[in-house]
Amino acid sequence: MNELLRGARRIVVKVGSSLVTNEGRGVDADAIGNWCRQLAALARDGREVVMVSSGAIAEGMKRLGWRTRPKELHELQAAAAVGQMGLAQMYETQLRAQGLASAQVLLTHADLADRERYLNARSTLLTLLSLNVIPVINENDTVVNDEIKVGDNDTLGALVANLIEADLLVILTDQPGLYSADPRKDPQARFIDEATAGTPELERMAGGAGSNIGKGGMITKVLAAKRAAGSGASTVIAWGRESDVLLRLAGGERIGTLLIATTAKLAARKQWMADHLQLRGAVTVDDGAVKKLRDEGKSLLPIGVIEVQGEFVRGDVIAVRDARGAEIARGLANYAASEARLIARKPSSQIEGLLGYANEPELIHRDNLVLA
Repeated sequence: MNELLRGARRIVVKVGSSLVTNEGRGVDADAIGNWCRQLAALARDGREVVMVSSGAIAEGMKRLGWRTRPKELHELQAAAAVGQMGLAQMYETQLRAQGLASAQVLLTHADLADRERYLNARSTLLTLLSLNVIPVINENDTVVNDEIKVGDNDTLGALVANLIEADLLVILTDQPGLYSADPRKDPQARFIDEATAGTPELERMAGGAGSNIGKGGMITKVLAAKRAAGSGASTVIAWGRESDVLLRLAGGERIGTLLIATTAKLAARKQWMADHLQLRGAVTVDDGAVKKLRDEGKSLLPIGVIEVQGEFVRGDVIAVRDARGAEIARGLANYAASEARLIARKPSSQIEGLLGYANEPELIHRDNLVLA
């Protein structure tokens, strides 16, 4: 599977609290600088990289002089607010030293559960990557309570991998990888070099949280790999202080535990759209648009739309029908039905003038469209 690692062009890297904050002693400038150096090298190699970083609460605890993780929600939110300042500043400083721009992106599960906000987050991240900006992502723990209660950044890393259709999720932790049992307790524990993501046995092997600094443990990493595999991203779990770990992985070297996704990336996304039983609406397109979609693999532009049916919103799966009413495709709408009616039969250059803004030049992008 060396080719799987070498061939990964879009990579999500997640680092845990204990690594980022040197076991809670505060943001570790040397460690973050080391990872940023590697991110810069990957970017120069043509890779697109997103960083999902824990550490805000742990850094806030340090700044506030708290030795143990608080249990009260308002204290956790306060720690996150204080710590996020130092965390963002450190990544910005270290990436700038490598000649790269950075962006802070705070997400919640609600952002990723709501389809319109999901698409907005996706568009923002893909735009940042196209501008060669490294997004640094964390949960918005300051304002959202359920993320602090049940969320973890391993899961967030998987959700981001799904969001941007990454090829690989790299989870950097304070362990060398996954073992068949806790090696600190079982001398017979064997190292898992490679397995299929989502295998039930992996969940039985994984234990609970390993420190009082972060929230995760090996079980959250195994479950994150399972989630990432749903959109076709494989996962590597590796020790974050391994020398040049990201560069060596990108070069195909086997480090840590590789959990392989068995579903092809594009197939997973298109199967999800194809499986929608109830559609919110449809558009009828002219013969020229049918030819562009079927024969040339193009996106659906507003100019090819004859009629808009139903009341859908941005992000809904809608049907695409030919002039005879036959469904030829379905996909994710970039515009609501009311907006689609205004821009139908118009060139994309007029979208902003008609609506006052332009989300995308396409009504449905080809990456979000599956032929019937």
